[in-house]
Amino acid sequence: MTIRSTEARHPAAQGLHRQPAAQAMALLLEAQRGALAALVPAIPALGRAAEAGVAALRGGGRMGYAGAGSSGLMALADCLELPGTFGLAPDRTPMLFAGGPDALLRMHGGVEDDPALALADLDRAGLGRGDALLVVSASGTTPYALAVATAARARGVTVTGIANVAGSALLDAAEIAVLLDTGAEMVAGSTRMGAATAQKVALNMISVMVGIGLGHVHDGQMVNLIADNAKLVDRAARIVAELAGVPRPEAEAALARTGGAVKPAILVARGAAPDTASDALRDSGGHLAPLMG
Repeated sequence: MTIRSTEARHPAAQGLHRQPAAQAMALLLEAQRGALAALVPAIPALGRAAEAGVAALRGGGRMGYAGAGSSGLMALADCLELPGTFGLAPDRTPMLFAGGPDALLRMHGGVEDDPALALADLDRAGLGRGDALLVVSASGTTPYALAVATAARARGVTVTGIANVAGSALLDAAEIAVLLDTGAEMVAGSTRMGAATAQKVALNMISVMVGIGLGHVHDGQMVNLIADNAKLVDRAARIVAELAGVPRPEAEAALARTGGAVKPAILVARGAAPDTASDALRDSGGHLAPLMG
């Protein structure tokens, strides 16, 4: 029987338990850095995944996430950040997590082996033609992830499969295959380590490119954020002031005129009427760049 690369023993782990704490932690950190190298050859596929997400969301569809265990947690972490960072409504980015909310407090391994649960979650999410789905599984063989990917693709969903083992079933089942070949873990089989680190960075890259493609990132600023706490209200004002080139009080006044919406507030601070700003953004597909002169 062939051992999956994520289950093999890392050569640097020999005698790890005998190392002084500082040395052991240095080895653990180096392994995490090494895992990130797997992202380099995956960049073209990650770009296609982002393009699929942009196409789905721009067309009125949704971009969902799916996974189980630690891989599911990485997907969930990215998914939950999208409303605050990019202003995407939660119903536009559904999360399919094996075991649902209960599994977030106590992880139950059995749920990841249940294809029927996966299909029920997919039915509940209602994903179909015109939507995109990011499915994450370190081994690429998790039954929950495979069932979701296979059924979603049959329903016309553009499925991106992200796995850490070459030739795995998830990569074969997906329309867009993203291999993050992170290899052996410092604790053999503990894919919450190098594999999960690479997954989280990959998902960060995809979602940021989706934000850029939708016009929600301009010069590295989150110009479509939802300012629902004091920190973000302050950030919104700083963004408007910086990008519009106006003093802070003028930025705050512009935000008040746009109901806190950052993109139109930037144009209002530059002299546009609120209605004119909204119309211009609609015509530019939500992108500020063509409107900034």
